[in-house]
Amino acid sequence: MKTLKDRVIVITGASSGIGEAMAKVYAAQGARVVLGARSVQKLQLLAGEIRGRGGQAAYCGVDVTKPEECRALIETAVREFGRLDVLICNAGISMRALFDDVDLDVLHRLMDVNFWGTVYCCKYALPYLQRTKGSIVGISSVAGLHGLPGRTGYSASKYAMTGFLETLRIENLKKGLHVMIACPGFTASNVRFSALTADGSQQGETPRDESKMMTAEEVARIVGRGIVRRRRLCLMEAEGRATHFVKKFAPGFLDRMFYLVMSREPDSPLK
Repeated sequence: MKTLKDRVIVITGASSGIGEAMAKVYAAQGARVVLGARSVQKLQLLAGEIRGRGGQAAYCGVDVTKPEECRALIETAVREFGRLDVLICNAGISMRALFDDVDLDVLHRLMDVNFWGTVYCCKYALPYLQRTKGSIVGISSVAGLHGLPGRTGYSASKYAMTGFLETLRIENLKKGLHVMIACPGFTASNVRFSALTADGSQQGETPRDESKMMTAEEVARIVGRGIVRRRRLCLMEAEGRATHFVKKFAPGFLDRMFYLVMSREPDSPLK
C-alpha cells in the first residue's frame, strides 16, 4: 500500500475527536471512509461534509459493545464499497479515579468499549481484511505501554487491546494481514471531557492544558503514514517514545516519573 487513495477504511468512534479527524484527513486523500459511532445525526453531518468536498463516505450507527451492531458496520462497508482494506478501532472512553475509590461498573464499562469493542469489530472484519491483505489499527495510548496511575481501567483496557492485536498479528503471519498499535500521547480531544469518574459520572472538564497537547489532526496524519508503511507500533511524540525506551531499562524509575507527573495534575486523585 503506497497511498490511502481508493482504500475502504472503517473508523469507529468517528463522530468526534481523533475519529472525526481521521475521517476527514483520509477522505481528502482519496480514501472511501465508513463512519461508525452511536450518534447517527453527527455521522450524517460528517458524511455530508465529506461528500460536499468531493469525498466518498458511508455511515452506520454503532454501539461497539453490541456485537450485532459491529457486524452491521462491517457489512455496510462491504455493501457500499465492495471490499474492506482498513479497520481502525478508535472508539474508546477514559476514566480518572483511584482504584481504591472507583465503582467496579466503571471498569466493566471501560473494558466493554475499549477492549470488547475492538474484539467484536475485528471478528466480523477479519475475513474481508484477510482477502485484501489489509490493516487492523488499534488506537491505544501511552497508558497501554505503562500503567497510568488514576487510570486503572483505561490502562487495563489498552493493555488488553494490545495483547489481543499482537496475537492476531501472529496468527495471521502467513495471510498478509497488517496489524498496527498506535499510541497517541495526551491529545486535544473530547475523550477527556467524557472520562468517567469514580462513580461513573462524566468528568466534564480536563485538568490538562489543551494548548500543549497534540491535535486530533496531527494524530490522524501520523496514523495514516503508519498504515501506508505497515508499521507494527506507532509512537507519536517524545513522551511515548521515551516511555517505550525507558520501560525496557528502568521500569522502577518510570513508575516514579508517572506518579510524579500525574500527581501534579489539578485535582489529582493521587494523595
